[in-house]
Amino acid sequence: MRKPIAETLSEALKVLREGGVILYPTDTVWGLGCDATNPEAVAKIYEIKKRSDSKSLVLLAADLDMVARYIKQIPDIAIDLVEVNDKPMTIIYPGAICSTAPAEGQKPTCDRHLLAYNTVAEDGSVGIRIPMMDFCKDICSKLAKPIVSTSANISGEETPKTFADISEEIKSAVDYIVDPYLEKGATGLSSQIMKIGLGGEINIIRY
Repeated sequence: MRKPIAETLSEALKVLREGGVILYPTDTVWGLGCDATNPEAVAKIYEIKKRSDSKSLVLLAADLDMVARYIKQIPDIAIDLVEVNDKPMTIIYPGAICSTAPAEGQKPTCDRHLLAYNTVAEDGSVGIRIPMMDFCKDICSKLAKPIVSTSANISGEETPKTFADISEEIKSAVDYIVDPYLEKGATGLSSQIMKIGLGGEINIIRY
């Protein structure tokens, strides 16, 4: 029997708040998600994907107000792009507000006002998308923080477009799997990616 969406949302939020990793459909493809302010949760995702943590991760945010809480300055052109956008679009913003990597032997800090240091690129930029899917927006809104959204596959392997494409290795590694029924809102296509500079420069990375 299919769970009510409210119940699925509540269960997913509980896992996120406890530092767990969820497997969930987004407005593009299936993703691995966690609280984007929790460095230890983020580290779990790198471990699941068998991917180096020297790379950055895409995040989801409920709206531009949430984005603004974690970016030092949102370029005006980015606001314009979000307002006219009609398909999934990830914007790489300069100047992420994030935690610092812990000294060797120390535990990383988790501050709801700071993105986890291991979600951010070496140049201090971070990719954030405002999803075109209510379920994803609701997760971010109710968590009151961005969440990680990286494809649900081992690094280097094919990106899963549907739940049936996801490997058993990935499914068994997460703490919660969102009802596959909700993938009906996904496009199955990766988002476009644009890197924006403070001066309004636009670098189209994927269109």
